[in-house]
Amino acid sequence: MNDQHEHGALGDAEYAEFMELAAGEGFDLEDVEGAIEEAGHGPLPVLAVVGRPNVGKSTLVNRIIGRREAVVEDKPGVTRDRVTYEAEWAGRRFKVVDTGGWEQDVLGIDASVAAQAEFAIEAADAVVFVVDATVGATDTDEAVVKLLRRAGKPVVLAANKVDGPSGEADAAMLWSLGLGEPFPVSALHGRGTGDLLDEVLKALPEAPAQTFGTAVGGPRRIALIGRPNVGKSSLLNKVAGEERVVVNEMAGTTRDPVDELIELGGKTWKFVDTAGIRKKVHLQEGADYYASLRTAAAVEKAEVAVVLIDTSESISVQDQRILTMAVEAGRALVIAYNKWDTLDEERRYYLEREIETEMQQVSWAPRVNVSATTGRHMDKLVPAIETALASWETRVPTGRLNAFLGELVAAHPHPVRGGKQPRILFGTQAGTKPPRFVLFSSGFLEHGYRRFVERRLREEFGFEGTPIHISVRVREKRGKKK
Repeated sequence: MNDQHEHGALGDAEYAEFMELAAGEGFDLEDVEGAIEEAGHGPLPVLAVVGRPNVGKSTLVNRIIGRREAVVEDKPGVTRDRVTYEAEWAGRRFKVVDTGGWEQDVLGIDASVAAQAEFAIEAADAVVFVVDATVGATDTDEAVVKLLRRAGKPVVLAANKVDGPSGEADAAMLWSLGLGEPFPVSALHGRGTGDLLDEVLKALPEAPAQTFGTAVGGPRRIALIGRPNVGKSSLLNKVAGEERVVVNEMAGTTRDPVDELIELGGKTWKFVDTAGIRKKVHLQEGADYYASLRTAAAVEKAEVAVVLIDTSESISVQDQRILTMAVEAGRALVIAYNKWDTLDEERRYYLEREIETEMQQVSWAPRVNVSATTGRHMDKLVPAIETALASWETRVPTGRLNAFLGELVAAHPHPVRGGKQPRILFGTQAGTKPPRFVLFSSGFLEHGYRRFVERRLREEFGFEGTPIHISVRVREKRGKKK
């Protein structure tokens, strides 16, 4: 790999050449630099915001991400799929996991809070623990502190609802939790959040501690996901067969996720277990909701998601939600259609139609038809995973990309809108895992045209099994500087 400094994935010479090109086209070089840096980041460090219900977690998350996105909904978890948001503070970018919308008394409030905290801590590099300073530390808070201690992740303590000097004394009482200095904030009014975020940046690693497989030559990480009862466990057992290499039992309770190292196709892979958290939930709503938390945690830890779909039933909203989760997280993707061998002609015909319509948004993902019970076609899983990972890491050199863009624009210009015809002037691929492109244009590019460009990029360079991100920077009107 070339040096991952400010230029994303561009080497020094390539970067210098690119900036010259940008200057010639009249772009603001700072803007260009910013765009490359933004798209070039690897996986961002993750911050989890945890705490009891009604202590103001979502309000604080809105403060941190700077927009009203983490809207608190009445029906947690189930209706609200988004759990991670991107944020920036003092020029550093990170992801925030918001557990605020998940408050649901499925298992009694304590167990519920514990399960959420457990999930969030599992996926995070650092944690903000929010306590209501006006109430003080409750038993539930104490229980979360125990979880935090066990996890050993860096923690910043936020004493919320401190609106004035009188509240400072309440905040000071929270030293008793033993998590170090409580930072008095008012999430509602934004008071103190700057100091809190400065502290958070100290706690977060520059880049996630999680080095992806390639760097250390460790096993690649696979998340096997799918809706409940789709056959994930039987698939894992079938895959493992008797060749289960190591099962590292992690310390603690049986609820701790166990990652299995499994040998497949002559290589060792790490299957990130998604069945870790809370097997005890019987209530349907609760079950769905914890399943989606588990899935999100597994996807955050993995490099490639293998989504298992039960072909004996229609493709559901839940299947699509899980796919969206993997794509939004920017992971490589393989779709495994399970129980294929049990289908009759008619169901097979309708299933193909369903795949065409319902799976349109991920038509680029390799597909494998498997049977978890008989082990049929398991050998095809590995090449599909390897293809997806290779695409996920592919980088197109800037020169080659621009030759392609030049031909594309000449053959298929953007439609004229309002007397103007925007053009893509040039572009670069600033990052990989997944591939991220920045295109620089003379005007706004319509959504349909962007989709067309993505389709052509895939046709030209492969990218099978990986999402690709395309951001467009429009040249500001300032007359060409020559």
